[in-house]
Amino acid sequence: MTAVEVTATRRPAVLDDAHVGDIRGALGTIRADDIGARSTLSSKMKTLLAVVGPGLIVMVGDNDAGAFSTYGQAGQDYGTRLLWTLLLLIPVLYVNQEMVLRLGAVTGVGHARLILQRFGKFWGAFSVIDLFILNALTIITEFIGITLAASYLGLPKAVAVAGAAAVIIASAFTGSFRRFERIAITFCAGSLLLIPLYLMTHPSAAQLARGFAVPGLPGGSGQMATVMLLVIGIVGTTVAPWQLFFQQSYVIDKRITPRFMKYEKTDLWMGIVIVVIGAAAVMGATAAAFAGTKAAGNFTDSAGLAHGIAAYAGHAAGAVFAVALLDASIIGAFAVSLSSAYAIGDVLGLNHSLHRGIGQAKGFYAVYAALICGAATIVLIPGSPLGLITEGVQVLAGVLLPSATVFLLLLCNDRDVLGPWVNGRKTNAFTSAVIAVLITLSVVLTASVLFPAITARQIIMIVAGCAGVCALAGVVMVARRRGAAAAMDAVVGADAAGAEGAWGAGGAAGAWVDRDMWRMPPLAELGAPVVSRTRKVGLTALRAYLAIAMILVIVKIVLIAVGHSA
Repeated sequence: MTAVEVTATRRPAVLDDAHVGDIRGALGTIRADDIGARSTLSSKMKTLLAVVGPGLIVMVGDNDAGAFSTYGQAGQDYGTRLLWTLLLLIPVLYVNQEMVLRLGAVTGVGHARLILQRFGKFWGAFSVIDLFILNALTIITEFIGITLAASYLGLPKAVAVAGAAAVIIASAFTGSFRRFERIAITFCAGSLLLIPLYLMTHPSAAQLARGFAVPGLPGGSGQMATVMLLVIGIVGTTVAPWQLFFQQSYVIDKRITPRFMKYEKTDLWMGIVIVVIGAAAVMGATAAAFAGTKAAGNFTDSAGLAHGIAAYAGHAAGAVFAVALLDASIIGAFAVSLSSAYAIGDVLGLNHSLHRGIGQAKGFYAVYAALICGAATIVLIPGSPLGLITEGVQVLAGVLLPSATVFLLLLCNDRDVLGPWVNGRKTNAFTSAVIAVLITLSVVLTASVLFPAITARQIIMIVAGCAGVCALAGVVMVARRRGAAAAMDAVVGADAAGAEGAWGAGGAAGAWVDRDMWRMPPLAELGAPVVSRTRKVGLTALRAYLAIAMILVIVKIVLIAVGHSA
């Protein structure tokens, strides 16, 4: 038997056997035994249509209720002058999501389970707890978006919330992955309503181009703290922890393997293009609608955005915005709830697949439904501090952002896990820089929330201090890894991201295999990871900071809620 055959027939690491079999996507099917080459344009298009879904849904789901609020606030308060942030986020979105789709396709194991197995129960528990809390709050913001859209459209709040919850739950409870994905992609198509909204408001093309091309922080030094918080909000709503957990698990549930990696990357790029166009349309439309009005610089909420757009471009434009907000909120609730249900199922060893009916995956569907019903109930409670919840979610997402990316980077350099699919030097360098920026933004955000009177000079000092610490850490890491990198290059023979792998079971060097056929062995067969003292110290320091920051932020929000803030 050849090395390729050994690799192909080895028992996979997947935890749920529903994750193995034919790809049954919304737009096509690929049989598990179909290993033929895609040489014609027609065959490539059919394959792409069958694979499309994970990247599209995770990216469109990213333009959710919180995103509408954040992008709309940027447009209402600062026009198109923050559009440049969207271009900077494109490579961040791609690199992060490409790493998780690679982990999903190669390992067949969800993100939470990999963290648990490779870093231990302590870190696994923290990652899942962080995700669950943040996701539960995020789903509440999705239902807040639903209520705001309903109020503009004249729909009763209770009817809108109950109806949306019923649609979200029923869509996942079909017991058919294909049916769920068709429903989800239909809602994704609804996000294209932002294009006619853009055309109805007639924003200046020259101003849009200038906003993309000329970076700057509007408002002057007196408003730098406020603008910085909004920039961090844009980052937090565009690059969220739930995206990592969702896409990796959804790729697995769709049964995508490394053979279809390039098609899934195309799917991801399609989603990124749509999310950036949508974000730019919201920012451009609100910038045009509020320019020169008394409401400019006085953002309230998404309902206020709809009324402002209606006053400028007519009631139809306001209705289009409200319907797009409703659509985005439902997509966001789909994706965020599934990311939690997948993670819980992965960690607890429950059946966790949309291919299964309710009777075969009770725990999976129970978590999903409980999150939706809980969020819907909270939103309907009279006097609920919905504004504080929305603000709190954005703050917590910004605070927790670095942790998820750190674990992602470490997993993508674990040769036992990814074999020939581990990160190359360029990806590692870029992701390390992103982590440094995210940590800096997280510190600035935490300080700004705890100390609202923080000045621009103090923010610059924080940024400079974080930059110095990160640069020192980078120098130390480069020095420590230089010898190890040279040794690895000798073994692999080339940059790992572009090399044909030479890996057998367990990640040891062995017979040459087809990289597209390589899959991670079962977790029980992997050797225990070696965790250096430096890594332990770094992870512990990061965890301590995040825990303290979370507690301080939550206490601050609670104090504001009860009226005892300083």
